[in-house]
Amino acid sequence: MKQKSEFSIIGQALLIIPGFDLVYQKLEQQVVLRGQAKSTFENYIHRIAQVCLHFNCLPEEVIEDELNDYLAGLALSAKSPSRSAFKHSVYGLRYYYRYVGLPTRAVKLPSLKKDARLPDILNKAELKKLFVAPTLLKHRILLMLIYSAGLRSSELINLKIADIDFERSSIHIRRSKYNKDRIVPLSLYMAVGLQKYLALEQPLTWLFNGKLLGSTYSSKAIAWVMREAVKEAGISKSVTVHSLRHSFATHLIEDGLNIITVKDLLGHSKIETTMVYLHIAQCPLIQAHSPLDTLYPQQR
Repeated sequence: MKQKSEFSIIGQALLIIPGFDLVYQKLEQQVVLRGQAKSTFENYIHRIAQVCLHFNCLPEEVIEDELNDYLAGLALSAKSPSRSAFKHSVYGLRYYYRYVGLPTRAVKLPSLKKDARLPDILNKAELKKLFVAPTLLKHRILLMLIYSAGLRSSELINLKIADIDFERSSIHIRRSKYNKDRIVPLSLYMAVGLQKYLALEQPLTWLFNGKLLGSTYSSKAIAWVMREAVKEAGISKSVTVHSLRHSFATHLIEDGLNIITVKDLLGHSKIETTMVYLHIAQCPLIQAHSPLDTLYPQQR
């Protein structure tokens, strides 16, 4: 089990709540055995630790009505407009209750409605401003690569130099969400920038090294680079690193790429997830017509 700072939420729970250390070990083991992302475990265990510390006991010992009051407070909190704290708490508790053999309690937890808000994207003029905003070449390449290949932050972090195939103009994304691999195109323009970056920075195994030797770049560092670039570029939209991925998908659809191919490039498991971009993309309208007229176009 990883060592946690005694000042962290998880560290406090390990010190104060009897039995939480065993919960930590077992849930971490289950996530590894199921091939789930490390971030999944971190989100779940952090929220479970918060529940334990709030009630000073393990979740199965909490009275159902009191737990619902706690979750309602999270859902209504002004500090979490995206309701992410509420959602991750519900997901974490569902996972936990199934693990301890209380599936009925998992079912009784509040249902989660899908967020109907459309994702924010950057237009092409804003992207050009964004990509020249950072002072460091590494930061410019980092942001441009996320957009050019539609990457998640976790996918960028786990990219190795060997995953970039300049000869075949492709990027191999390994063991991403749902534990799936996929191949995405490497932009020719991006390839030139990457080669300059590699020659200048000379990273080791990972395409983007962290501060410590042999470590990967962090998601917090990527988020910081994005925030600073947005500020420097004078962009007023409320956008995040993930907005680059949304922009990638939207612009491909606007460029005429079919939705199935966009789905595969994004690594989505369901087409419904990709179809949200159809509501954002501004595609040219085609006047209603009969297909017979395109089969036999009129001679003018």
